[in-house]
Amino acid sequence: MKTSQEIIELFLANTTNPDVIKSVVDINATYISLNFDNPELQKIMPWAGTHRDGAKGFIDTFAGVNEFWTIQDFEVQDIFSEGDKVAVFGSFTYTSKTLNKQVNSPFSILAKVRDERIYHFMFMEDTFATAGSFRLTPAGTFHSDPKGTEFGL
Repeated sequence: MKTSQEIIELFLANTTNPDVIKSVVDINATYISLNFDNPELQKIMPWAGTHRDGAKGFIDTFAGVNEFWTIQDFEVQDIFSEGDKVAVFGSFTYTSKTLNKQVNSPFSILAKVRDERIYHFMFMEDTFATAGSFRLTPAGTFHSDPKGTEFGL
């Protein structure tokens, strides 16, 4: 019997293999990709949001990532588990296929595994940076500091 951590390691080593994904993802699994529900981000990265359709959400997400970017590096720096929970931390380097812009981002994953099946998976990254790899024009004008003034990017 595989541990929860071994299941997540198997998944991460096979994110483009639908057969492996189907073998380790529960049919009712929830996959939260980058946020719960952000229609603006979904225009840039259609897979963003909450998916409650088992392996399909995982397969569609990683297919989209591979369609939109060339992956130079995906490195797990730390992984640990307690019971059914697995936490993963690392970084990746992608280059957008449309604009050839490279981005490096940290990532974190909170996964839950029961009976050798992933039933919950939350993937977080620096979405401002990754979405920026598709940016054609400046990001806009911001005013974040209540004591400061607006500025453009």
